[in-house]
Amino acid sequence: MRRVAVFSNMYPSERHPTFGIFVKNQVELLRSKGLEVDVIVIDEPGKGKVATLKKYMTWFLRSIGYLLRNKKQVSLTHAHYAFPTGVLSLMGKKLFGIPYVVTVHGGDIDKMAAKSERIAKSTRNILQKADAVIVVGERLKRDVIDRFGVKEENVHVMSMGVNTDVFKPMPKEEARKELTIPSGEKLLLFVGNMIEAKGVLDLVDAFKKVQHAHPEAALHLIGSSKDVGFMEKLAKRLLSNDVRISHQEPLQQKEVAKWIAAADVFVLPSHHEGFGLVALEAMAVGTTVVGTDVGGLSFLLGNEAGILVEPKNPDSLAAGLNLALEEPSDTRQKIAEEKVAEHTYDVIAQRLTAIYDDVSKGKNSK
Repeated sequence: MRRVAVFSNMYPSERHPTFGIFVKNQVELLRSKGLEVDVIVIDEPGKGKVATLKKYMTWFLRSIGYLLRNKKQVSLTHAHYAFPTGVLSLMGKKLFGIPYVVTVHGGDIDKMAAKSERIAKSTRNILQKADAVIVVGERLKRDVIDRFGVKEENVHVMSMGVNTDVFKPMPKEEARKELTIPSGEKLLLFVGNMIEAKGVLDLVDAFKKVQHAHPEAALHLIGSSKDVGFMEKLAKRLLSNDVRISHQEPLQQKEVAKWIAAADVFVLPSHHEGFGLVALEAMAVGTTVVGTDVGGLSFLLGNEAGILVEPKNPDSLAAGLNLALEEPSDTRQKIAEEKVAEHTYDVIAQRLTAIYDDVSKGKNSK
C-alpha cells in the first residue's frame, strides 16, 4: 500500500470544523480508496504575530521530525498551498529524495507570492522542483506556467471535488420547513469568509437594489467573522443602506447543503477566486449561482452554467441577482449538472491517484 504524507497549513478541528475542510475531505477520499495517508497540519487559525510564528515553527519542526522517522516508508508528499507548505515537501525531496505534489489553491499565488520578492522566489522554486503541480482552476494554470516557469506538461487542472453524497438536490420546501424560512421569501445566500475580498460589501450594496424590485427578498450570510475590523465596516454599511441581512457563523457541511437547497439564488461576489468550490457545491444541490467573472468562477459558471457578473460592481451584481430571481432556466440547470459531473469525488480520486502513480514511478522526476 502506498503511503502519502499530506502537509497543509489549513485543516479542520473540533473547535474549527470548516478551517481547510476541503483538504480533510480529500484526505478522507484517498483513504476510502485504500491509500495510507498521514496528515501533518495546522488545525488552529490562531491570532497575532507571536502566536502565528510559534504555530508555524512548531509545525515545521513536527514535519521534519515526521520525515526523519518515515523517510523510507513514504512514497510521496502532497503539499496544499505552494508557500509556506511547499517548503516542507521541497525539504523532504532535497534531504531524503521523497518526490512531491503541490496543489495551488489561488491565494498562495495571488496574495502570498505578491508579498515580497523572497516569497515569490521561494514559490517559484517550490513549483519548479515539484514532481507534479495541481491547480484548482484554468487561470491558475496559466499563472504557474507564465509567471513561475513551470513546464506545462507538469501542470494538472483539477478541483478539490464535490461530495455529491452531501451536496445533492433536496426539495426546497422541505429544506425551508426545517430551517423555518417562509415559503414566499426570495432567499439569496452567501457562504464564505466574511472579508472584503469575498465581495460582501458589494453584495450589501447590490441587495438594496434587489429589494427595490423584490421587497420579499432576504439575504443570509454564512461565514467566519474573525476579522473584527471588517465586521465593524459591514455593520456601518448595513446601517447606511437601511437593509436587514442575517448572518451566522460557519456550519457543518450538511447544514450548509440544506441552506443552499432552501435558497432561490446562491451568490459568490469574490474579487478573486482560485476555483470557487462552494459555487460548485451549490450547483450540485441545484440552486442557481450568481458569481463574479474572476479566476476559476469564469470557467465554472461559463457557458451559462451560472450567471457571471462584473467584480466590484454592485449594479452588475444586482442585475445578475434579479435575472436569477426572475428568469429561472432549465437549460442553465442542465449545464450546471454536466459541470458537476466533471468534479465528482470518484472522478477526482481517479485523477489524483493516477498523478500519484506517475510521481511514485518517477515519470515526472527532475
